[in-house]
Amino acid sequence: MANLPILALFEGIGIELEYMIVDAETLSVKPCADRLLHLVGGGYDEEVDRGAVLWSNELALHVIEMKSNGPTRSLPGLALAFGEQVRDILDLLAPMGATLLPTGMHPWMVPERELRLWPHDNAEIYAAFDRIFGCRGHGFANLQSMHINLPFANDDEFGRLHAAIRLVLPLIPGLTASSPLVEGRVTGTLDNRLEAYRTNCARVPSVTGLVVPEAVYTRESYEAEVLQAIYRDLGELDPEGVLAHEWVNARGAIARFDRMAIEIRTADTQECPRADLALAELVVAAVRSLVEQRHSDTLAQQRVDTERLARFHQSSVERAGAATWPTREYLSLFGIEHERLNVRETWACLADELLPRDPSTGPRDAALAVVLEEGTLAERIAAALNRAPEPSLQRAVYHRLAACLAEGASFHAHEY
Repeated sequence: MANLPILALFEGIGIELEYMIVDAETLSVKPCADRLLHLVGGGYDEEVDRGAVLWSNELALHVIEMKSNGPTRSLPGLALAFGEQVRDILDLLAPMGATLLPTGMHPWMVPERELRLWPHDNAEIYAAFDRIFGCRGHGFANLQSMHINLPFANDDEFGRLHAAIRLVLPLIPGLTASSPLVEGRVTGTLDNRLEAYRTNCARVPSVTGLVVPEAVYTRESYEAEVLQAIYRDLGELDPEGVLAHEWVNARGAIARFDRMAIEIRTADTQECPRADLALAELVVAAVRSLVEQRHSDTLAQQRVDTERLARFHQSSVERAGAATWPTREYLSLFGIEHERLNVRETWACLADELLPRDPSTGPRDAALAVVLEEGTLAERIAAALNRAPEPSLQRAVYHRLAACLAEGASFHAHEY
């Protein structure tokens, strides 16, 4: 992510999107991100400046990342910019016999035999991750996500923002889950990316914690209770301190004091940037409503128990929008007066309140309407595969998802 200037709350938003590079015909992973970046940058630099958008590598050589070149105020405008960059990448990949594939996980990749790590700049970082945690599992080799970066200007703003994000995190898989398959199997869990993410650093549990971050609301307490604990626990395994940086923290939202922002990391990549940015807009609106204390004060938000939020989050990981954990007490923090709703219904209530809309057509953005009406992308993929996917049907569904990415279109299960 490009360095963000110090901004006050909601003065700008940074977005990062990750996609898989795959064989255009078979859709199997194709580890050629370095070739792609070399074509446009003339080398193997970490970032290639494309104007409003930067391209960069990730740990796995088959993953390419696009990110906003600094903070933006217009997510719809950024969606258009990302869409243009997707088309540029597709044009460059075509002569290689490659294309891009969206969603949070490759549906049939077997990391143990298919992973290739980035071999160029910062290779020592990826080698350290591999040595300590073993990267030939889905938790490192097969995760594609959207990151949302929200700025804060001082300790007070950090505390308010961190409290709000903690409360919204358990809802996010019920809006953005897009990873129902692992190695060709419909597992029954709808956000397998987050299921793998939660255990990928199990050798050093403090790196990920409970995914939902601890109730700490100042920089001093965060550095002492979260970051220093991670660095201490990594010490014997990483004596040179290669990984002793803020970015090693793998919670679902991490404080980046180096750029004065909190990075939300729990959203799976969707079928096209238009969908990603529409969902990001709703997530940010929900966070903002809490920060502004529209229905609950910051102290009440800060008191919510971390372990309870982690249980809520896991329910959403498993069942996505159908998860029914939101209780009256939790919903009241958002001003929702219901005894109990499922997660999709909760998001529908938030969209009705927080996003401008035409009363005759529902939510402003058509991509968001698809999620609220038809379910998360994971639910739509599972429905299209009918819980017992044949390899030929998997290929057809994921070819359609690749086409959705190229076209900027939503995916509908009823097409199968």
